Amino acid sequence: MDITLPRLRTIGRKNVNDFEIEKPQNKRKTWRVIIVLVLLGLAVNLVLPKIMDIRHAFEVIREMTWWAVALAVVAEGLAYLGFGYCLRALLDLQNHRMSIFEGAMISMASFSIGLVAGGWIGAAAATYRFVNKRGASKSSATIAGILPSMLVNAAIILVSIVGIGFLAITDRITQAQLVQYGFFLLFVIIFTYSYLLALVFPAGTYKLVNWALWNWARLRNKPYDPAKTRQNVNSLLLAWKSLRRGSWFRPLLGAFAYILFDMACLYLVVFAAGYKLHLGVLFASYGIPFLIAKIAIILPGGVGVIEATMAALFTSLGVPAEISIVAVIGYRLISFWLTTFIGLSLSPFLNRTKSVQPDEIQAN
Repeated sequence: MDITLPRLRTIGRKNVNDFEIEKPQNKRKTWRVIIVLVLLGLAVNLVLPKIMDIRHAFEVIREMTWWAVALAVVAEGLAYLGFGYCLRALLDLQNHRMSIFEGAMISMASFSIGLVAGGWIGAAAATYRFVNKRGASKSSATIAGILPSMLVNAAIILVSIVGIGFLAITDRITQAQLVQYGFFLLFVIIFTYSYLLALVFPAGTYKLVNWALWNWARLRNKPYDPAKTRQNVNSLLLAWKSLRRGSWFRPLLGAFAYILFDMACLYLVVFAAGYKLHLGVLFASYGIPFLIAKIAIILPGGVGVIEATMAALFTSLGVPAEISIVAVIGYRLISFWLTTFIGLSLSPFLNRTKSVQPDEIQAN
């Protein structure tokens, strides 16, 4: 449904595109953020081992099964290929072709940019820019920037529900914790999918989004074009309508592949450290930390929250403390730090291609 919005007064003379990434105004500021992020991560990874005997940690590291560690790295690579498949499937709906490998590089670079510039909004903007540079229309790039994270959140929510259910069935969770986790789930669901109310109340939702973005632009003294908002939201609604007609399976499969291979990476690191995880413990110890990290949006990549929560859950569910700490640090080194620096190194390469501005896809 196409809703005509009232034209609001804009500030400034130039126009900007929604989700367009501006060039960094201060490279020192970007590097300052990176340094703070690294120091925070190092602080967490250095403080956690202090709660146990250091000698035990070194013994665990010496006796690690390194072929399992290598498989964990492979599993993490497959996770990003799964995300790349999700991107490709969504762009296929818009008649734009992209390889899975190219989608994996874009997702890794976008996540890394999001850590130092704007969180998930920065990651969505980076995805928009990279996809648009590869010849996709602006509406297609907008869909690629927003929908994959929503599908990944669906996978995290499902994994969390399975994990919490396991804890409840095995009497390893209190009533208060069950209520708390239920609140976390409700918050993430509302935060992630509340905009879908536009499918039911399109006119009211457009007015609300338009009002919010216009005031946000005014506060930042930036120009704002409500027609761009209308165009992007219409594109998202058209994409969701196509998913509702049965085209959701492939993008959702890619999102679940990303989460399941990431879980496999965690399982293999714990196995390499000398402990075989029960699947229920794996679901709980993976889903709950990432669920809480979705709420702690001020911490980029869930730094500190994921490590502390995951280690505490492992220990409370019977995993030896020294193995828990070594496994959590090893997993985050592979899934977070390694992929972050690879993504940052890929960003200049992905930015090298000049933007292409094809005609917008006509709404059916």
